Amino acid sequence: MQISKDANLIEDILKPAEVMPTRDGAGKALVEFGEANKNLVVLTADVSESVRTHWFEQKFPNRFFEVGVAEQNLAGVAAGLAATGKIAVIAAYAVFSPGRNWDFIRVAVCYNNVNVKILGSHTGLTVGPDGATHQALEDIAITRVLPNMTVIVPADGKEARKAMLAALAIKSPVYIRVTRDKVPVFTTDLTPFEIGKALLLKEGKDITLIGCGTVVYDCLKAAAELEKEGISAEVINCHTVKPLDAETIINSAKKTDMVMTVEEHQIDGGFGSAVCECLAGSHPCRVKRHGMPNIFGESGDSKDLLRKYKLDANGIAETARKAIGGVKNKQKVTVI
Repeated sequence: MQISKDANLIEDILKPAEVMPTRDGAGKALVEFGEANKNLVVLTADVSESVRTHWFEQKFPNRFFEVGVAEQNLAGVAAGLAATGKIAVIAAYAVFSPGRNWDFIRVAVCYNNVNVKILGSHTGLTVGPDGATHQALEDIAITRVLPNMTVIVPADGKEARKAMLAALAIKSPVYIRVTRDKVPVFTTDLTPFEIGKALLLKEGKDITLIGCGTVVYDCLKAAAELEKEGISAEVINCHTVKPLDAETIINSAKKTDMVMTVEEHQIDGGFGSAVCECLAGSHPCRVKRHGMPNIFGESGDSKDLLRKYKLDANGIAETARKAIGGVKNKQKVTVI
């Protein structure tokens, strides 16, 4: 477990100095790493500006490849480049990569364990008006099941930069999930980041709120509201879904005996399922998985959608209250 230097200073954390999409942090990291390492190549499928690889394209045009609207080829070409010793990054909308080209990622990338990083952008409900067809809500599930794959879901733009730099430093497949909407930047340049190490943001004793991605900020806001009601919520940023930081999760569960996972993703097979798998074998306790309840999203303003599906701070706090209300007897081995 890593502890933020701001742990328990929730008032300061909830006053972010800027907002930015997490895709921006990842895109800036590509340029930064590319300046130091000439082996880095970047590929996209006709969405360079949207997924923020255009900055790399402008700086290193000879190391940038546009394959067109052909996501299967995107993965196949990247695997070939990686087999020759290159560090290959493919970037597209997540519904198409890893969605459409999952088989190519499975066989060409993961089976061969080549050095390819998959940047999946425009994930979750916050794609908003683009609607259900473009809202990737299954990508964590389909990537975390693949052998040799690391899965990272950054909480803000600064963490996305660190995540991409960390991913580029290891020689194996990595999936990084980023978003289109601007979100609060609540971490700092000094906030620690290590693949596989969750970050404790706030200590608590009544319930553990553990999230991945941009909903972590809303978990903090929810915890602040619950604190006013006498409910002490521990908040953990679990940016790495695979490999999961089992030690941190289990230790927190032992303390609170009530865990609530939060994700902008389907609850079946996603981050919450990963946490349940972890706890089932080591510390069975009450777990509430909070996310999309086995339904597709819909078109609408991103804030309205998060509110409707209770993935904003108010909805997370409301769900946590109900979860705590159902654990008076603290019966174990129950998923609610």
